[in-house]
Amino acid sequence: MTTPEAKALTGVKVLDMTHVQAGPSCTQVLAWLGADVIKLELPERGDITRQQLRDIPDVDSLYFTMLNCNKRSITLNTKAPEGREIFTALLQSVDVLVENFGPGVLDRQGFTWETIAEINPRLIYASIKGFGPGRFEYAKAYEPIAQAMGGAMSTTGWPDGRPTVSSAQVGDSGTGIHTVAAILAALYQRECHTGRGQRVVCTMQDSVLNLCRVKMRDQQRLARGPLREYPNEQKDGVVPRSGNASGGGQPGAALRCSPGGDNDYVYMIIQPQIWAPLCALIGRPELVDDPRYATPAARLPILAEVWAIIEEWTSAHSKTDVLAKCNAIDVPCGPVLNMLELLDDPDLRERGMIASVEHPERGAFYTVGCPLQLSDSPVDVRSSPLLGEHNADVYGSLLGYGASDLERLRGAGVI
Repeated sequence: MTTPEAKALTGVKVLDMTHVQAGPSCTQVLAWLGADVIKLELPERGDITRQQLRDIPDVDSLYFTMLNCNKRSITLNTKAPEGREIFTALLQSVDVLVENFGPGVLDRQGFTWETIAEINPRLIYASIKGFGPGRFEYAKAYEPIAQAMGGAMSTTGWPDGRPTVSSAQVGDSGTGIHTVAAILAALYQRECHTGRGQRVVCTMQDSVLNLCRVKMRDQQRLARGPLREYPNEQKDGVVPRSGNASGGGQPGAALRCSPGGDNDYVYMIIQPQIWAPLCALIGRPELVDDPRYATPAARLPILAEVWAIIEEWTSAHSKTDVLAKCNAIDVPCGPVLNMLELLDDPDLRERGMIASVEHPERGAFYTVGCPLQLSDSPVDVRSSPLLGEHNADVYGSLLGYGASDLERLRGAGVI
């Protein structure tokens, strides 16, 4: 029986051996949902992102703090003989192991999946890799490389420009959330069906490709003729880069607004049923009955002209005014919000999607809150841990080590 304070994953212990972004983004969600996430780091150095992109000297960076909230931190040198013994004992004490090392790193230390399954048959061993088995398996993967090799870059950007990287971290955090889903499924299968753990693998290339499935859809449609929803030519039989055109069932575009700043734009979509109200709103009611504009089929070949007419109106209004006026007549429309606007957004703050967190060394900082919202498992965002902050708690409660044991291990460079 759970207590009223229990979270969705209360009682689940996760050994987090991840670093940088893809892995930590996964384990942070598990921690937000109530799992006890124990971040295992190298003594003295820890996760490399503690030092990367620092804005305050000798204080954990925002890169680290925003990806490691609600976790506990322990230090351990798994290459030391006693460190290997401790690691084995930890594996016996947890439900999930998550790592995003290069291929074979734990295998070379003697901890293959087969060995880990013998140590703890109920353990779910989750790995995040760049690529699956095949010719790229041992290639290094970073966010832009995952976007390049997963299909995102070839379909992002302008037709006459270079392939473009999205600033949304679809490779790193996208893979992290895919891994969350896989871990939860494995936990459910263990608890409800098999009683045993299993191997879970998610790759960055696979995750980006999954997020690009609509472009894969269009690639197959091209075999039967040109994609009329795209405003530009499809060269060489491949899905093109089309700027801000949606390429979907309804035409869409980013339109300039007043006063003309870098982000004074709205993205608007034209559905058939809103054409007449939209024409009235922009002061061009005559377009409703004009055969060149009257139907979606007629507008499709001259979309650039259609958008220019609408942009003449949006350019005279602020993006917030355009949003209000378009919402009033059910025209799908959204302003381009920059990071400062999002950081200061009162609704996002009220809902906890922009959360203020107190850090013991840097003071208050803001982070993105948990996008998964469960009515019976509310998320309380807590600070990321200092390096090795929970050595005494974890090694004491899980393995029974006392203060003298910890002092000896620290002196020997094991923790």
